[in-house]
Amino acid sequence: MNENDSKENGEVEPEKKPEPSRYIRIKPFSLIMLIFALVLATAAVTFFALTVGDDKVVEVVKPQQVGSERKEFKKLFDAYDQLKQSYFDDVDEQVILDGAINGMVDALGDPYSDYLNEKEAKQLNESISSSFEGIGAEIQESNGYISIVSPIKNSPAEKVGLLPNDTILSVDGKSIQGMSSSEAVLLIRGEKGSTVTLSVRRGTAAEPFEVKIVRDVIPVHTVYAEMLDDNIAHINITSFSENTYQELLESLNEMTEKGMKGVLIDVRQNPGGVLSAAIDISDLFVEEGKALFQTQEKGRPAEIFPASDGQKINVPVALIVDDGSASASEILAGALKESAHIPIVGIKTFGKGTVQTPTQLQDGSNLKLTTAKWLTPDGNWIHKKGIEPDVKVPYPPYASLPFLDASEEMKEGMVSPAVQAAEEMLEVVGYHPGETDGLYDANTAQAVKSLQKDLSLEQTGILTGDSTIGLMQKLRDKMKEDDPQLQKAKEVVLKKVKS
Repeated sequence: MNENDSKENGEVEPEKKPEPSRYIRIKPFSLIMLIFALVLATAAVTFFALTVGDDKVVEVVKPQQVGSERKEFKKLFDAYDQLKQSYFDDVDEQVILDGAINGMVDALGDPYSDYLNEKEAKQLNESISSSFEGIGAEIQESNGYISIVSPIKNSPAEKVGLLPNDTILSVDGKSIQGMSSSEAVLLIRGEKGSTVTLSVRRGTAAEPFEVKIVRDVIPVHTVYAEMLDDNIAHINITSFSENTYQELLESLNEMTEKGMKGVLIDVRQNPGGVLSAAIDISDLFVEEGKALFQTQEKGRPAEIFPASDGQKINVPVALIVDDGSASASEILAGALKESAHIPIVGIKTFGKGTVQTPTQLQDGSNLKLTTAKWLTPDGNWIHKKGIEPDVKVPYPPYASLPFLDASEEMKEGMVSPAVQAAEEMLEVVGYHPGETDGLYDANTAQAVKSLQKDLSLEQTGILTGDSTIGLMQKLRDKMKEDDPQLQKAKEVVLKKVKS
């Protein structure tokens, strides 16, 4: 009671000093509201602790993130769930995931974009930065088939006679049709000394042929130099790797010390490689400020890469190309042709005008996508067109003769396209098999005996084994000795030296 309250009897109590209060008196409504507020505050603190910060327990996802923002993946998720639930056997989730990514990339229809799992990505890095074991050939996938862009110089692939545009049908009896280039590489590569058998189709020939190749270490030494007559240097660049620019500088210094008056840069059968190497090498021949090449990404204007004020080559130059010169080789060819006005000799290049950028994913796999197209200094896109040489010099017809299988025997009485190819080879290298009609007759057998005598082999008149290998080697030696493209390029440079 307070001091104004009265008793029922109407008497007033004597006045007393109030005792200290032990309780807070709250009205019922206020108490209920306070309890409600405490409940809300506790819920808010708990929600914050569970969902915010590095130690959060619950990830809050708005319903529309799955339902609307990424609804394009709903069918993929449904298919994945159905596959795991209903497939009769165990499912390797990583293989399925790799396959899904591969499928998306393949759907682009771009042979140069690719997904590489961890093992394949490691092999890609090895082929750029160090030696590797295999046959030594650059390949690509196109329309479901794997074809050779170019064999690497002095590689097993080159030594057995594989050529650009040869189509590989199977590896050790396993069809590779429909495989990506990275999948095919896994089958083709292998340990040094091991043998791989490829089924190969060349040109429009109806019958494929088999070739056995002994794998070897493929060193990524990419520059080879020699001094020709009249102090004209011949420098062959086999690919563009991380060390190619430095190798080229060393070779140029070596040739300069030997009295170099002109230089032939040879990128025949060079499938390309690291873009930075192509830029650095092109810069050696192009005047400062002039364009080396251009790149154009989706939705952006072309970006021009100008030559620097660095070291330049000041002797007459010619560039030699062929249909195995691709990618970085074509960047060099475009820069020399359009900005330096250096003559290009040979046949039309391969025609690869796109740039690939590899992105390493968290698990070590690699997504290699075409991110831009590159253009020549004048803005030409050479993709699927190639670069035409200034001086056209074709290969001799015998350069495209089909490969001969050394494991097969050819002898008198046989009639076949392979026999005709062998007769043509014998004629080219100086043995005379008579009429090249595909019939292995007495004249053919006598020509083979003459070949075997020169090879210090038993003179059986039967073409097989070492006799076949020796014949193909003599053909390669003949091509190297004649080399009309090299001879023409030398002639072009000599005119400039003497002028």
